[in-house]
Amino acid sequence: MTNSIDNTSKKTKPAFSTPELVYIAVFAALMTVCSWISIPAPAPLAPFTLQTFAVFVTLLMLGGRRGFFAILVFILLGAIGAPVFAGFSGGFGVLLGTTGGYIIGFLFSAVVYILFEHFLGSKAWVKLAALVLGLLVCYAFGTAWFMIVYTRTTAPVGIGSALGWCVLPYLVPDAAKLVLAWSISLAVGKRVRL
Repeated sequence: MTNSIDNTSKKTKPAFSTPELVYIAVFAALMTVCSWISIPAPAPLAPFTLQTFAVFVTLLMLGGRRGFFAILVFILLGAIGAPVFAGFSGGFGVLLGTTGGYIIGFLFSAVVYILFEHFLGSKAWVKLAALVLGLLVCYAFGTAWFMIVYTRTTAPVGIGSALGWCVLPYLVPDAAKLVLAWSISLAVGKRVRL
């Protein structure tokens, strides 16, 4: 038939433009640098890093979809052994360790942000609520992960101890990181359109 359309000749639009791919790579690199800036903490606590700050900035600057992929690139780099995590560590073993759930939980934070953007728009209060709820989801997933891994490798641990080790010491620092990320994204957003 002369009127038939050859579907193989249709060009499909790429998922991301070249500039978007660059933004994703740059923000994955930002997360790496921020994870290297850390203050060690006694076991079983995770080190205090700027990873959460970088996740906040990434989502605020790139939005949920591109931010999700920047976080995914960061995690995948670490999973294959690149030293992108705290203490210049990397490898699948880090993700399977007691604090790996918090790193993977960053993806859930991005999913929350995507859902808020999709259903509620991009008003300031929506972004702030998405970041706060996303952080709580990250805490919940990471703490559950911690309890499972710690119980298997060390000893049974209760929810109270897990929260005392893994969440409570980080609440104030993470709130400060959120305020700082918000301020920086507002300042940069006025000058740069991503």
